[in-house]
Amino acid sequence: MLDLTAGHGPASDSDAPWHSPDRFWSALTDATAHLPAPVAVIEREALRHNAMDLLVRAGGLPIRVATKSVRVRAVLDAVLEIPGYRGLLAFTLAEALWLAERYDDIVLGYPTVDRAGLARLLADERAASRITLMVDDSAHLDVIDSVAGPTSRPEVRVAIDVDASLRSSSLGHVGVRRSPLHSAAQVAAFAREIVRRPGFRLVGLQMYEAQIAGQGDAAGPDAPVIRMVQARSRDELRRRRAEIADAMTQIAPLEFLNGGGTGSLEFTGSDESLTEATAGSGLLAGHLFDGYRSFQPAPAASFALDVVRKPTQAIATVLGGGWIASGPAVTSRQPLPVWPAGLRTLGREGAGEVQTPLRGAAAEDLRVGDRVWFRHAKSGEPAERIDRYHLVSDGTVVGELPTYRGEGKAFL
Repeated sequence: MLDLTAGHGPASDSDAPWHSPDRFWSALTDATAHLPAPVAVIEREALRHNAMDLLVRAGGLPIRVATKSVRVRAVLDAVLEIPGYRGLLAFTLAEALWLAERYDDIVLGYPTVDRAGLARLLADERAASRITLMVDDSAHLDVIDSVAGPTSRPEVRVAIDVDASLRSSSLGHVGVRRSPLHSAAQVAAFAREIVRRPGFRLVGLQMYEAQIAGQGDAAGPDAPVIRMVQARSRDELRRRRAEIADAMTQIAPLEFLNGGGTGSLEFTGSDESLTEATAGSGLLAGHLFDGYRSFQPAPAASFALDVVRKPTQAIATVLGGGWIASGPAVTSRQPLPVWPAGLRTLGREGAGEVQTPLRGAAAEDLRVGDRVWFRHAKSGEPAERIDRYHLVSDGTVVGELPTYRGEGKAFL
């Protein structure tokens, strides 16, 4: 049903309907008018545009799809059919085991101590051959051994997660808090431990540069500082990755060295130490990615809510809306009302679990029963609230795409 390989988009990017908000959002409103709210939509042409644009930005480096940012198997299927996409990056072991029934190259992006899940994995040679576990501490290896010893299980595929943050004497720690492994010496020492321990096979390495991929640099008073810090981080990370890659060649033959994210694909694609990139959020394109200078994704996923009350002439309140993204509890993590144009949430209420009051010039013209379109902040969070996306193409609903929730799955 969802095919992204065939050309079906606008003749040029300038002709794309999402560049004309009135045309784009009005078409989605008309296409879904018969559906009850909340109604969530994936616009096919916008999704295809984003999928192709990610490949261009990666410069030929294969892209592994981050499932956390999609959570729709039909989208995963369609994207993996596009040459240039290869494999999945899962977010929990339970999810990876489920996906392994269908896909054969799954890297678990985070360490796990799910003993029940590990017992299932270690009792299933097929799943063990398809799933790579992420580790950054000998304690992770100990947990696996405690579930099933090396002589009583299939060989366990593991990859090392390496801290890609910038450590600066003047700025301190810049990035997210992930792995304790930072230097080439630390990574090499842990790699040697893995190779020495029976029952494990070291196959890969991951370094996610969140301070580059997850931080917009286009506007705002902090933009010049962000650009400066990101430039420094890119230089440091390129040198350190090369050192780590050189050290690993003496220890184990790796199948992959993974880096990147939607916001840093140009840099990732230019780093000769890497063999693949990861991206996911850029496919459905939450509004956080509007703040980057290097690319402009199309609003492939969105959702509409109904106006149910007018507490004042200047305020229109919709039912629901509090689909908050992960990260600090700030405005940028809230859904963004995008149509009608000019709406904004109230500072003291924001996007609420059961209601979201909206203010702005357009709010005065909204009536009970009208619809407001929102874009999510990142990408994965709407799929935890809805059981399906409606697929829209050329202004018509052409199908339904069940989310993980719609398939009866909730992993995290």
